[in-house]
Amino acid sequence: MRSLCVYVCLIAGVATTARAGVTVSSPVSGATVGSPVSFVASASSSCAKGVASMGVYINNKLTYVANGTSLNTTLTLAPGAYKTVVQEWDYCGGSSFTTVPITVGAQTGVWVSSPANNSTVGSPVRFTATATTSTCAKGVASMGIYTAPLADKLVYTVQGASLNTTLSLSPGTYNTVVQEWDYCGGASFTPVTIQVGGTTLYNIQASGGWKGWGELAPDYAICSSCSPQVTWRMTQTGGATQFDIGGTVPYSDVLWSNPVIGQGSTQGLPDNNHTLVPNLRNFIYDAWFFSDNLPASQVLEFDVSQYFSGMAFIFGNQCRIAGGHEWDIWDNVNNKWVATGIACNPVNNAWNHVVIQVQRTSDNQLFYQSITLNGVAKAVNRYYGQHSAPAGWHGITLNIQMDGNYKQTPYTVYVDKLHFTYW
Repeated sequence: MRSLCVYVCLIAGVATTARAGVTVSSPVSGATVGSPVSFVASASSSCAKGVASMGVYINNKLTYVANGTSLNTTLTLAPGAYKTVVQEWDYCGGSSFTTVPITVGAQTGVWVSSPANNSTVGSPVRFTATATTSTCAKGVASMGIYTAPLADKLVYTVQGASLNTTLSLSPGTYNTVVQEWDYCGGASFTPVTIQVGGTTLYNIQASGGWKGWGELAPDYAICSSCSPQVTWRMTQTGGATQFDIGGTVPYSDVLWSNPVIGQGSTQGLPDNNHTLVPNLRNFIYDAWFFSDNLPASQVLEFDVSQYFSGMAFIFGNQCRIAGGHEWDIWDNVNNKWVATGIACNPVNNAWNHVVIQVQRTSDNQLFYQSITLNGVAKAVNRYYGQHSAPAGWHGITLNIQMDGNYKQTPYTVYVDKLHFTYW
């Protein structure tokens, strides 16, 4: 819950306006889909109190309402053309909406609204589909996804006639298949060929170049030697890396950082000609972590930072554990953490898998796309502006931060398979 440390200390930034609105990930505008139609959307608002509720209009009729900042439902619609609108209402009396025209097809089978066939996507890949059958009166029993280059590996199944999940896939071409099985023993499928883009740096937790700093409460000024008030240690074995925090001053933190691309690159990517970093927009932070004393952690933080041309893009993501079991993201403009409403409940004494996907937009906004914890994917879909940075800063860094609790109880976190994908 502390302020985010940018490179080594906070940088005063140039304020830009954060976006607000409704982001609809399913259905795709202008698409032909099957019934029931899957509606998946999230919303943000300039209202300080946040979004109160969301709803779906079908041909100007309010058909579905959900409380909160996200919406995930299926609606049964007869074949035909529809003007659908997904709208949010905030606690300040304001609202915004996105119009999504669709056509509901008459034929039966599997309808895949995401990903689009022959598209290039990032990982994790969101699959959204529905299915209908005319040959079995009992209906559709389940749906599944086959991946691997020849679509011969069943990697996901779900009961019912709709499917909405994300799958982590390495860069490459995939001839995926989305299939349904009905209660009468029949089946149908739709093939979807996709290209998963990006370059992946593997096992960064085991690489050299990690540096640790203390952040001593209550001011959280960076310190390189502040024992016994806050203590830290890192132990690398070539596999999982052990990170330790301790000390005597409550609520003090430890920041670990690794420069992966650009200045001081630990991955052989110095980008001396400054041609790589400015052209990278999509980032995936993928890691496994373990602790046998997670309740002692106030917060665990996972960050991606990008700097070039006097700009700083700080994608901060923190899981409040003792602090309240919720994900927060970093508002670069106002230098503060913002609650997402997404629960964060990592399992103590077990390995947990976190995947964070973010994007620098074409107009240099920070777009927080999704957070996946232990296979449960949640859309974030929030935009924030960027900070200014010293002109000499050029590169991309990855951070891990451990925050102490009210007793500064010592605890250990092991990090393994820390992979970073960019394109």
